[in-house]
Amino acid sequence: MNKPSLTAISPVDGRYAGKCESLRPIFSEYGLIRYRTLTEVRWFEHLLEEPGITELSEIPAAAQRALETLAVDFSAEDAQQVKDIEATTNHDVKAVEYLVKSRLEAADARSTASEFVHFACTSEDINNVSYALMLQSARTDVLLPLMDRLIVRIGTDAATHAATPMLARTHGQTASPTTLGKELANVAHRLGRQRAQFSAVECLAKMNGAVGNFNAHYVAYPELDWPDISARFITKLGLVPNPFTTQIEPHDWIAEYADALRRFNTVLIDFCRDIWGYVSLGYFRQRPVAGEVGSSTMPHKVNPIDFENAEGNLGMANAMLGHFSEKLPISRWQRDLTDSTVLRNLGVALGHSLIALESCLKGLAKLEVDNDRLQADLDASWEVLAEAVQTVMRRHGIENPYEKLKEMTRGQAVTPELMRSFITGLDIPAEARERLLSLSPGAYTGNAASQATKLQG
Repeated sequence: MNKPSLTAISPVDGRYAGKCESLRPIFSEYGLIRYRTLTEVRWFEHLLEEPGITELSEIPAAAQRALETLAVDFSAEDAQQVKDIEATTNHDVKAVEYLVKSRLEAADARSTASEFVHFACTSEDINNVSYALMLQSARTDVLLPLMDRLIVRIGTDAATHAATPMLARTHGQTASPTTLGKELANVAHRLGRQRAQFSAVECLAKMNGAVGNFNAHYVAYPELDWPDISARFITKLGLVPNPFTTQIEPHDWIAEYADALRRFNTVLIDFCRDIWGYVSLGYFRQRPVAGEVGSSTMPHKVNPIDFENAEGNLGMANAMLGHFSEKLPISRWQRDLTDSTVLRNLGVALGHSLIALESCLKGLAKLEVDNDRLQADLDASWEVLAEAVQTVMRRHGIENPYEKLKEMTRGQAVTPELMRSFITGLDIPAEARERLLSLSPGAYTGNAASQATKLQG
């Protein structure tokens, strides 16, 4: 029992550790320390470039190189050094400050210069910037590329099966036919829209001191434009400055981020459940994988486990994302600490989303369309043409068309012969009659095929 994956409490770092590898450098304890260190270094460098802070002139080039190395090549050993310092300070952010100071002093920087590390900062200045960078990196480098792969895959399948007719079901009952491609196109379009909204959420940050008023900044340098200095620093990091905060950046944008991701996940849950149902109906076969077992007792089974796994992980992710959205924007007065432990779980929620996306892609790669089964269901469902027939009857003024089709179709099997006999007896123009007689369930799909094709355009 000496392997971390076997002793991990969370399946994100246990059973699914391999699937979450890309998030580990971002949201692990190492990742948080790395981003805190990066923020401390960048803030010091930003002050170094400020002409009004003359005390920071003539910092040795070796000291600047030491800081840059620490920022861009932050190692596990560096993170451990922070943890060792924290054992004494009992304060995680202060430990990062002391590490950065030690690297400056080791490179022969003046001790007075090292006091500009963490200058006028509260811990939350460092933390909020760090978490913003972490969420931005996870979105840009991990989640969006995977979302795009999934959307492209579903869209490609939609184009492939644009004209493949399929019996639709509303309320679980047979309904007007559609095409498999059009139903897949619906999902690709929905996911694409939610992906765009997720991508558009601005990542906000602040660097304005203990209660958001630059109190200490103005006492030390009353002549400087601190809001501008702060805004330029935040913007330089690729984030959006929030000019109105208390001690904490209020996390409203994190709630927006969580809600947008949750909406994407919800669409994907809907898709997973539909695919699960189509597998159950036999519309899709699943390619068996050599060595895999579907059941411990039923050898024949090939279960849709990838879509079940995805649905379960999406539910876990959404439960946590919902809590983030409801909890994080709430903080007593100028600051309480209830957000701290919650923020440390951001990576867990994103991990469950990541696992689900990978499972969905894996499941899609195993699917094969069973055209014979699709056609068999269509051939057994001629009652779905009742909609077409009664609509043409309405156009040509025949009374009570709905009621007549209702009487003809309910409570009995509707065969091709029965439907065509009914159509033949209608007092409608010959052209309309021939058009109805030429219909079959598989040919009654409206513009479904063109809708599926337009998605690619």
